[in-house]
Amino acid sequence: MTGVPVPNTDLDELLAGSTAPTRSSTAVRADDIQLYDFRRPFRVSKERMRTLEAMYERMVRSLEGWLISRVRGQVELRLQSIEQFSFGEFTLSLPTPCASYTFDIHDTGGQQGVVDVGHEFAFFLVDRLFGGSGVSTSLDRALSPIERMAVRTVVDRITNLVAEIWRDYVPLELTLSGFESFPDILQVASREDPVLVANIECTSGSMRSLILVLLPFAVLEKFFNSGDQRGRLSEAMVPDREREANRELTESQLRSTGVDVAVRLPTFHLPMRSLLEIPVGAVLTTGIPADASAHVFIGSQQRFTAALGRVKANLAAQILDPITAGIPGSPRQTP
Repeated sequence: MTGVPVPNTDLDELLAGSTAPTRSSTAVRADDIQLYDFRRPFRVSKERMRTLEAMYERMVRSLEGWLISRVRGQVELRLQSIEQFSFGEFTLSLPTPCASYTFDIHDTGGQQGVVDVGHEFAFFLVDRLFGGSGVSTSLDRALSPIERMAVRTVVDRITNLVAEIWRDYVPLELTLSGFESFPDILQVASREDPVLVANIECTSGSMRSLILVLLPFAVLEKFFNSGDQRGRLSEAMVPDREREANRELTESQLRSTGVDVAVRLPTFHLPMRSLLEIPVGAVLTTGIPADASAHVFIGSQQRFTAALGRVKANLAAQILDPITAGIPGSPRQTP
């Protein structure tokens, strides 16, 4: 019997490796599909994330003001993000060596948290707290016992602020209990346990680093399971008295900050031949009148005109008029 040819079906085409017809009406874009981990569901809603951001922003502002007074220099802190990880993912994100301080959370059945001080920031603190210049010198080694004790004062302040911002939601009593230089040795939780991590960016000159503050979700269940979260944003904001104290601290630090001030003569021109023939000890004739105004520079910006003179044995400049032309936000001067 002669076989009758049968038309190819969709199944035959798939088995043959041909491309299936495109169905634009039911097509689903790949970036519309999101993976869901049933073992570690995402627990932070948008509403609670806003509350967390307000709480940690308050902590960052308080810590920044406290740090400026301790290191006697400019330090900028910024809350970069608040994220949910597993503890195993957190340890994989840490460098080796690290500077991780562990703390006990009392009355929680042995739960612990972590404050990891970025390597660059840790050595910056050591340098400033021991009277150094603050130049970024990150060494490829673990902190020594003396260096750990110096940085511990800052970590102790961080744990106090963490307990303070959580006081209205989940009372926490935190006590520093240990230090680890190697992420693999950290044993504060199981690798699959969910943790909440606040990432705080630290900047001072060329130094950039991160402070990581880890709390286990197990001790924050009351916060995430509570339905009474509306209106809590106002409670997480800074009180008026604390805002005033921060303003006074910032103002005092600003007033004590040093700036470069330079007084320059008006521009004059000399031929190159005259410059080449100047002997040591010669007096240079500029052609500038004795009563000509000098220019006062604050940093790299010209801000005042001044008259030159002398006060006893010291050279001096008397401020005459401010210069506001070209300064952002200043009114335009008319000739």
